[in-house]
Amino acid sequence: MAILASARPKRRETAMRYEEYLLGHSNFELERLARQAKQIAPATREYFREAGMAHGMRVLDVGSGTGDVAFLAADLVGPSGEVIGADIAPAAVAVARAAADQRGLRQVSFLEGDPSNMTFEKPFDFVVGRYVLAHQADPKVMLRGLTKHLRPGGMMVFQDPDWSFVSSDPVAPTYDRCCRWAMDAAGRSGIRIVNAVTWMHQAFVGAGLKPPTMRMRTMVGDAVGVEDWLRSVADFVVTMLPAIEKYGIATSADAGIDTLSDRIVREVASGGGIVIGRAEIGAWSQV
Repeated sequence: MAILASARPKRRETAMRYEEYLLGHSNFELERLARQAKQIAPATREYFREAGMAHGMRVLDVGSGTGDVAFLAADLVGPSGEVIGADIAPAAVAVARAAADQRGLRQVSFLEGDPSNMTFEKPFDFVVGRYVLAHQADPKVMLRGLTKHLRPGGMMVFQDPDWSFVSSDPVAPTYDRCCRWAMDAAGRSGIRIVNAVTWMHQAFVGAGLKPPTMRMRTMVGDAVGVEDWLRSVADFVVTMLPAIEKYGIATSADAGIDTLSDRIVREVASGGGIVIGRAEIGAWSQV
């Protein structure tokens, strides 16, 4: 897809660095992200709408990956709006561009690179990101650097996961164990998937933004109602397995990844209980 004239970036050096996506961009990871995107899209749409995203607006999607958030924003801004996605991973950008072409979304374009090192010909109504701040060494630095892309009155909107609330009742040992492995490995790898309610608020305020409006959605149900979530826990363990082994948390034999997904679902089903999944935390602030 050709880059829209108003979106052509001018590169410049800044003090902010857009952190590498630590989970990589393997085919499995891109497929995992696509499955995850379907689960969390309703929360993202709800947060964007409540923050005021509407027809005709310009949106910058930071860390756009394979384009799922950009396409969701495109639905809200319509053909008269414009969405630009930026990501440092060439593989993800290539997938996003192909998907935009297939969908015929001429108002959507994707750039390869660090949005903190770009300038744009026009400011944006919204700067958004999903599952991006969690990967930053210092989220407030990212937010502070992105503020320059917003028009006066524009909105900064980010969504990140919070695994602090995961649990099962009655206890489903494999589910609980996998969640602990994931949280431990992510934390040691510098990925913030716990206490997002607190650190996101601190990041917005620390970046000089107004205290954000915040919302939380989560998944609660039995093995049938939240089967997709249960299988996504197994997916995340597969992605995190190198870190899980590196930090001595568990071994591949402990995980048994070939059957892990089915075992988690069967265990929750046989126990006849419910599980609580990760929470989706949305935060937004107007400049």
